[in-house]
Amino acid sequence: MKEIFSKEAILILEDGTTFKGKAFGKIGTTGGEICFNTGMTGYQEIYTDPSYFGQIIVNTTSHIGNYGAKTMETESDKPQIAGIVVNDFSEVFSRITADESLQEYLYRNQVVGITEIDTRALVRHIRDKGAMNAVISSESLDMTFLKKELEKIPSMNGLELASSVTTPRPYFYGNEESKYKVAVLDLGIKQSILKNIAAKGCYCQVFPAKTPFEEMMKWEPHGFFISNGPGDPAPMDYAIKTVRDILDVDKPVFGICLGHQIMALANGISTYKMHHGHRGLNHPIKNLETGRSEVTSQNHGFVVDKEELHKNPYVVMTHIHLNDGTLAGLRLTNKKAFSVQYHPEASPGPHDSRYLFENFFSLMNTN
Repeated sequence: MKEIFSKEAILILEDGTTFKGKAFGKIGTTGGEICFNTGMTGYQEIYTDPSYFGQIIVNTTSHIGNYGAKTMETESDKPQIAGIVVNDFSEVFSRITADESLQEYLYRNQVVGITEIDTRALVRHIRDKGAMNAVISSESLDMTFLKKELEKIPSMNGLELASSVTTPRPYFYGNEESKYKVAVLDLGIKQSILKNIAAKGCYCQVFPAKTPFEEMMKWEPHGFFISNGPGDPAPMDYAIKTVRDILDVDKPVFGICLGHQIMALANGISTYKMHHGHRGLNHPIKNLETGRSEVTSQNHGFVVDKEELHKNPYVVMTHIHLNDGTLAGLRLTNKKAFSVQYHPEASPGPHDSRYLFENFFSLMNTN
């Protein structure tokens, strides 16, 4: 694979900005919305998170690949990202428990990457101009061809992607002898979320994104979980209807990230696309009901419009993002339902917010 690292590569942004560097991963051409993650660790979990489907990830950490790749540190069965941009890529890794190098992992999974570019300059550009589409190529430097490829990439605004990453068929997770049964609507769920739900004494059945409420209810679950996932929540009429039906029977409901946005839409509160989103492991959140602050893991490009909370008198804001004041959590006062914009399971990230799984368990315990 040595010849891959000597191959020239190019990154072209939607506004015409261009960066030249070297290839890693697979030789090829790829495109998607470019965004950045500020996490200092956990690159493999990031790459395999279905919420990143259709996106090119820029790692702000300078050195990527130095601890290799490990089978047990994946959030899905393969990398979900459209491509990777890093400053310095390390083919050599030093962790004795790693199964292979990150290069071997990416090559095997056909992921295109570019390295040896100024990621600090790139991130500053995205922060100023906003998230936009981009294309990476290590097989062609022909600007005319690459601009045509760039034009083929759809806008993330209005793009429904959850049905592209959901499970094709229902499956079970956890201990069948557990006290509670949780029906999980898979919009792009991370394995770490299932691990945390199961660890609280719950047996999960994971359903495809477009499963009707009636089908889920046949299993007679004690509670419902609405997962994270990629894309714009606004066009997801099927999931919005499912959550409304769940709320009508007043079963406990917990939503994370995309699931949080769907919860808001099901209650008449809209969402909007952010300038460049929140993606990293150190985002400060304040719990408005306890007064305590949390350091959280986040990954989202859409957010619930807190200015519309007045549209539903039964919806209250429970958490707020301390950097920009955006809504980070909500609760229904007339139902056993709540949701948060961030990832309490982390993986990677701090565990400050794992109490939320206990809160969900408590709702089922009193149901």
